[in-house]
Amino acid sequence: MTHRVEIAGRPVGHDQPAYMIAEIGINHNGSLELAMKLIDAARVAGCDAVKFQKRTPEECVPMDQRDRIRSTPWGEMTYMEYRRRVEFGEQEYRRIDDYCRDHGMTWFASVWDPSSVDFLEAFSPAAYKLPSAMLTDLDLIRRLRATGRPLILSSGMSTLEEIRRGVETAGEDNLVLLHSTSTYPCPPEELNLRMITTLRQEFDCPIGYSGHEVGLQTTVAAVVLGACVVERHVTLDRAMWGSDQAASVEPWGLMRLARDIDVVEKALGDGVKQVYDSERPARDKLRMTR
Repeated sequence: MTHRVEIAGRPVGHDQPAYMIAEIGINHNGSLELAMKLIDAARVAGCDAVKFQKRTPEECVPMDQRDRIRSTPWGEMTYMEYRRRVEFGEQEYRRIDDYCRDHGMTWFASVWDPSSVDFLEAFSPAAYKLPSAMLTDLDLIRRLRATGRPLILSSGMSTLEEIRRGVETAGEDNLVLLHSTSTYPCPPEELNLRMITTLRQEFDCPIGYSGHEVGLQTTVAAVVLGACVVERHVTLDRAMWGSDQAASVEPWGLMRLARDIDVVEKALGDGVKQVYDSERPARDKLRMTR
């Protein structure tokens, strides 16, 4: 029987409505005001949680890329300066934590390094996510497991063997595994949504979907295939500057996605054939033999 997970008291599993995560990531572009607007968009849409990304640039940026010049909305700067520019610190996360608590919104973050785990532990996050890029960092998985908090693993850019190794290291208890393709935006022919079925057959934990495609219909299809967690990036405007904006969903789209998932989940039913009361008048009128 597949393990069920609880995130901030909300059950997550294949017998539950899909858990919706609005991935803010770094779409705030270093602006706390913009981050608050994105939290509001997720809340209005009915998402269960918002998620950020937390890096320690000194640990995450490769040495050969630190001094590369990058054009940004704030002018030209080194890649290292840019990474620091878009990274929230304690003051910003304190404001985010207070705002989410005041508005009944769950928040947590993807972490890219051990120092980021130490940083976020001060906020007692509801869960952690390990990004696809770090799935083979088994030491980081162990560090996250040591917190005792629910863990979400994303499986983009990974082989099935790498996924198995990551899940084996984490253990399947209190774990959610997300199918994903790490292309931004991802063409439909590379989404490979049937991997959701493959992962459900192989692993004894809730399976979800982290999508980076343009459009909403394929994310709804992921739920039909059994994804019990859905994660999509959110933005105020897909034309904004930033590497993830084009693969994100604008507020009105996030509302439509939540609505459509709710309708589809109701329509799926339980697979047991029955004659509904609403059918009986037509049955009595039209069925010649009973």
